[in-house]
Amino acid sequence: PDETKDSTRQEESDARERINNMVAVTVAILACFMAITKVKDDNICQAMEREKANEVNTWSYFQSKSIKQNLAELGQAQLESLAISTSGDTRAQIEVQVARYKKEIARYETEMTEIKAKAVQHGKNYTELNFRDDQFDMSDATLSIALVMLAVTALTHKRWLLGVGWAVGGIGALIGMAGLCGWNIHFEWLVKLLS
Repeated sequence: PDETKDSTRQEESDARERINNMVAVTVAILACFMAITKVKDDNICQAMEREKANEVNTWSYFQSKSIKQNLAELGQAQLESLAISTSGDTRAQIEVQVARYKKEIARYETEMTEIKAKAVQHGKNYTELNFRDDQFDMSDATLSIALVMLAVTALTHKRWLLGVGWAVGGIGALIGMAGLCGWNIHFEWLVKLLS
């Protein structure tokens, strides 16, 4: 009877040690993966800040060009009204100035089209980066939940909890790999729920 108890205790101790070893290895792997994805996520956040700043600056530049174009259009309209009541050299000088305003207006129109395209592209770049940032955020949250489950597993030595921790960790790792590799895996409903 004592040998049976000792044997049973040894088996239980060995099983607990195996579970603790599996937990320790899993925690180490997930923690390393989280560290790698954290670096990438920080770099993406910096790129997002740059894109947003560039977008805002480009739209501000667009507005300044629009104001200049409006002023040129106003000047042209005023000179054209003035030209109606003048003649001779004065009218010729006004027409030269009107022609200059027309060139400026056309130039502003071209520049504004280019500037608008750049601002829109900065907005698209930001959206794409935000998509990847969301992936890293979801990965980080999921992996954190997995680590908590693994900690409880280390205390309770429940195999089923280890399996659930592995499953949740696997999902978190998959989402993190999607962020690293640019895969289109995204849980939009979860992002909207947490936003």
